[in-house]
Order: sequence, then structure tokens, then C-alpha cells
Amino acid sequence: MNPSKAHRPMRAAGLRKGRRHGVPRTMIERAAERRLAGDWLGACAAADVAVDLDLRALRREHGAEFTDRLLDDLHHLVPDLLRWHFPRFWHGDGRLLPGQRLLLSRPGGADGPWLSVHRTDPHTYGHRRLVLKVAGHSWSDVLLERCESAMRVNHWENLPHVWETSRYLWDARHVHEARERWGGSAERAPFLDPDGTPRTSDELPATHPGPGDRAARTEWIDGLHRAGRVAEAFAAAGIVFDPAPVEREYTGPVDPVEALSYTPLAVSRLAGEVERLAEAGLGSVHWFPYDADGRFVVERSPDGSTSFRLEAWRSWEKDGDGAILPEVCRLPPVDVDVVRDGLSPDELHPLVREALAPARPPAGGPVGPPPPLSPGPVRVRCNGEWHTLSHAGGRLALPHTDREQEREAALRALGGAATGCHGAREAWTTGRGRLPRALARLRDDLFDRVKQGDTDALLAYLDAGGDPRVRDRGGRTLLHYLHLLDHEALLPRLLAAGAEVDARDGEEQTPLFRTTRLGGPPGLARALLEAGARTEDIGGDDRHGETFEDAVDVRWEADGSDPAWQELIGAGEEEE
Repeated sequence: MNPSKAHRPMRAAGLRKGRRHGVPRTMIERAAERRLAGDWLGACAAADVAVDLDLRALRREHGAEFTDRLLDDLHHLVPDLLRWHFPRFWHGDGRLLPGQRLLLSRPGGADGPWLSVHRTDPHTYGHRRLVLKVAGHSWSDVLLERCESAMRVNHWENLPHVWETSRYLWDARHVHEARERWGGSAERAPFLDPDGTPRTSDELPATHPGPGDRAARTEWIDGLHRAGRVAEAFAAAGIVFDPAPVEREYTGPVDPVEALSYTPLAVSRLAGEVERLAEAGLGSVHWFPYDADGRFVVERSPDGSTSFRLEAWRSWEKDGDGAILPEVCRLPPVDVDVVRDGLSPDELHPLVREALAPARPPAGGPVGPPPPLSPGPVRVRCNGEWHTLSHAGGRLALPHTDREQEREAALRALGGAATGCHGAREAWTTGRGRLPRALARLRDDLFDRVKQGDTDALLAYLDAGGDPRVRDRGGRTLLHYLHLLDHEALLPRLLAAGAEVDARDGEEQTPLFRTTRLGGPPGLARALLEAGARTEDIGGDDRHGETFEDAVDVRWEADGSDPAWQELIGAGEEEE
């Protein structure tokens, strides 16, 4: 295996998780079925993309030609592919970023409003639903603000992403362009063979291959950048690079070469992408943030040349000089890197697989992200013997008699440590302690999918007899994540299986607390209250003693919650 070396280990792990769990195979299959049947609204619903469009009002305001062009784009929209490429946190679990707006097209021309999509929930750990709408704001007149985890992952809120020149990311008529836009040739994507097999180091170019082989040229240029030979990479790409250190008011001087040596960047693509943006009337000067006091600027001159520089900048001030360079125009293609790091092309979105590996033989089964793991039997070393644990009837069953389990419980009450089968079950139901490797994989896979809002995966787990008492490494139960899922389908099943409505996680937070504070729907909070959830002392750590009313007030101040939350306060008091 020849790893991509484009990302630090934590980011590389996030890339893989985002691709494995971010868009479930069941969602892709349902959305494709509706789209191919000509039902674009059904495809959007299957991909959890809400449609906030009043076509009659748009026709009255913008005219018939605008509306017809808008509908043409919507009929060719691939909503599950849009979700696949939506900006994500790549530092951990690959969840969707809040505060990002994708600007897909301008059906009315350069001066008209945008068909846009954004995540409805502003919370980092909130629901993943996207919404389509027509937005009339200017995409370049945006004040950037850091989001919750920006100091660690360098993502920004209120950041518009122009995808009008990158239709291959969402438009069925253009998906075939992906390989060329990634820097590939007609035969293959860069760093991969035509069948999607990663190329070894010996197969990558050792010198500049010239202009005849686009894929090899991309490998050479981006390979130079990833090896820390920044100035050589820009020179090979034909881009004028300014290596002069930049003085900044608050954080001191910075060396552009050093800064770029650890900044993910597809140098080979920059000139071509900026040219497309300029030809679309979207400006000839583009930039993206380096940190709060510096930004990188890419400029296309009237003579067709491209230059790149780092300059001082204050993130809290609006700056009308240039437009934001979309991430998809400057970052290495995620799908190429995850395949180089070990994912099979068959695990990618089917349309991405087709573009990335044009010569790959037909898959032996369905194409797309892998299905969830099945809760099968697991062998455990217990008292010098091998025992088998299994999921049966919604419980992790132990091959021990009731008397043996009572004796183990008595020993635990006296301060003894649980071992063997009993230790495995304790780790499974508390989140603390060591789990057998197979059980740890099952637990982590389940919660990775749950965090991405994969209701189908959790239903399949329960249908297979999986134990709903499982907790993640932070001590959170499945109820703690219901605000991300279809709670109407899941809450009754979990409660009937014995899930504890007031279970506390490692931070002493209850499911009601997380539902209220992390963007959950009022309907879920009402259902938890009706199931007997307490309203006093629902928070933990520095919020110890917080009430349901306190949590609602904090949410209200943060994002202007649905008035239904205030109505629930009285209901909660009645339950008490």
C-alpha cells in the first residue's frame, strides 16, 4: 500500500470514516431509484434533503424562464452525491460541517439568485439534514467567523462554496467530468491504475513527465508539494509563487513555504480551477484562510498567468478584495486519497467509483459504503477457557448460569474486578473497560453510523437481536444520539427493550439534556418527557444541576429555538 501522505493521521482517519459512514448504502439506493424514475422530490427525501422552494412564487418573482432552468437543474440533481461531497469535519468522524452554504447554480444568469443548499442544524453535533432553497444574497459579501472546533481543524462558519463550475459534484449530466477535474486522464485518475488499484512509489514519475500525460503530471506536481518541495511544485504547475515571509500584526511573521508544507493543497489543479471561475464571471482573484491573521491568494492575470501568495489579513474584518476559493477547487480529491489509504473503490458512491476506476470489473455485489456489521458470536477467554458470547433476544448473552452470574455480581459489590465474560459485558454496558476486539469493532461501527444519522443501521442491529444497552467510549447510550435519528421509529423499540430514559453518560448528561442542547427536535423531547424523563439535574460537569428549563433557555439564546420548546417547559413541570 502506498499511503496518500496528503493528510495527518487524524485527518486521514476522518476521511475514511466520512466515506464509509457519511452516506449509507441504503440512502444511495433509495435516492437513485427515485431519481431514475424521474421523481426528484422523492430522491431528495430519500437523501434527507429538504426542499424549501415555492415554485409558484419563484415564477411570479423571477419569471418562467428562470423557473424552467431551475427545474431543469433539479431534475438532474443527484442529492445523495451532493451529500457525499458536502464539506465535512475531517479530523475525527467525518460529520457534516455546520455554517456552510453550497451555491450550485444561477438559473437566472449572472445577476440572478442562487440555487443553494446548507445544513439546517447550526450545531456541530446536530442533525445532518440539508435544505435546498433559492438565495438572493451576494456570495462574496460574507463575514467569516470561526466555528466551534476551528482552532483545531481550521474550518470556518458562514463560508460559501461556489459549485457552479463544479457540477460534477451534484449534476448527473456532468459526473463523467470528475476524473479529469481531479487531474486525471481519459484512462485513469491520478495515483491510481485504471481499475482503481493504487500505484506504488516505483510507478509514480521520478521526473516531470511533460504535458502529454495529465495523470502523471498531477502525480509529479502534487508529489513535490507533499514531499515539502513547495516552490518546485508551483514552478512545475506554471504558477508564480511568492516565497517571501509575511509580517502579521498579531501573530508575527510566517514563512509561506513552511505554512504550505502542511496545508492540504492540490497545486496541480489551481490554475485550471481559477481559470474556470474567471470564465464564469466569478472573479480573477480568489483566496482562502490560512489562520485568523493570514490568507492565501490565487490571482489570474489578464495575460492568462497565475500567481500565488500569502498575505496578512484580519478574519474579523470584511474584505471585498477577491472572492473565496471553494475547497473543491483547491483540495486533493478525497476519494482518490481514501482509496490510496486502503478503501476499495467498491466502497465508494457508485457514480464516484465509475469515474475513479473506469476499467474496474463489475462488482460481485452491491456497490457503495459497506453495510453495518452483524452482531455475531464472539469468543472470550474466561477463567482459562474459551467461551462464546452471543446476541440473543436483545441481550449480550453469557454462557454462565444464573448462580454464576449472581456470584460474580456479589464479588463486584465487594470491590472485585470483572474479568472474562463478565468483564466483557460490563464494558459493553458501561463504555468502560476492555472489550474483545470483535465486540469493540461492532460497537464502534454501530456508533459511527449512529452519529451520521443512519437509522437503518440501528434498526438492522436491533432486528438482528443486538443489545440496546451498549454504550460508546464516552458512556453514551443509543438514547443519547436519538436527536440525530428517526426517533419515532426507534424510541418505542429502545424503551421496550429496557433502555434507561435517564441514563447518564461520562459527562453526567441525560438524553433529554443532549436533545435540548444539541439541536434535537421538540417532538423527541416531548416523547422523552412522556416516557418519564426527569426535568431536574439533567446536565453534567460544569452544568451540574441544570434543569430542562435552563437547557431550553440556553438553546433559545444560542439559536432562537422553535417556540414549541417553551411550550414543553410546562409539560415537563406537569410530568414532575
